[in-house]
Amino acid sequence: MTKGFYNLTSGVLSQGRRLDVIANNMTNLATAGYKAETYTDRTFQEVLISRVGNKDKSGATVIGEESYILAPDQLYVNYDQGSFKETGLTLDFAIVGDGYFAIQTGDGVEYTRGGSFSLDDQGRLYLSGHGLVLGSDGAPITLSTDEITADGEGRLYTADGYYLGQLGVYAFADNNQLAKAESGLFDANGQQAQPVENAQVMWQYVEESNVDMLQEMSRMMTAQQALQGGAQILKLYDALLTKTTTEVGRL
Repeated sequence: MTKGFYNLTSGVLSQGRRLDVIANNMTNLATAGYKAETYTDRTFQEVLISRVGNKDKSGATVIGEESYILAPDQLYVNYDQGSFKETGLTLDFAIVGDGYFAIQTGDGVEYTRGGSFSLDDQGRLYLSGHGLVLGSDGAPITLSTDEITADGEGRLYTADGYYLGQLGVYAFADNNQLAKAESGLFDANGQQAQPVENAQVMWQYVEESNVDMLQEMSRMMTAQQALQGGAQILKLYDALLTKTTTEVGRL
């Protein structure tokens, strides 16, 4: 009886985590460069085997399988490119194809597809709330003014054509190995960032979030129904266990 109680509890917790991820995706629907996430889970036994080793190493004969509690498996990030939106703002940029802007944060260099920049109080190109934008030479870019122009490779000029610097665009061997940092940007996670040669950068555009609103709504309704159903059955289990312990106590 208690086995079912634990199975239901893990299911309710799992659906709660799934709803948290969906809510985060929907919250960032309008965040430039945001990449949608998908939560997955498996049974505790499957997760344990995948992380520890082969279940058959002991030489024991398996006479049957039984699914127990659910456990978090992985959080997948969809790195597909989002659509482009023209903003007309001189400090907005979008990368076409693979690559990331490099941001010098308080925790080191992190990476993002969001190119909606501003200037800090020293006239340096800045990603609000995160840090300084790094150029192709790996150093912060100082503009001093937002009255600039840019070409298709991210080279920046004053209104009268004076060269100011070039946006750094960096790529990785495997995007799936990147880690989501606490700031919401991506951490290289031990990979070496490589400068993208002849990177294509759109000026006065930003890359929109790749979150599919309809898909997220569908997932949300499915998770909510599963969560509510599990919670209702948990109440029945709780009442049954209470009654059982009460009756046993009388004997």
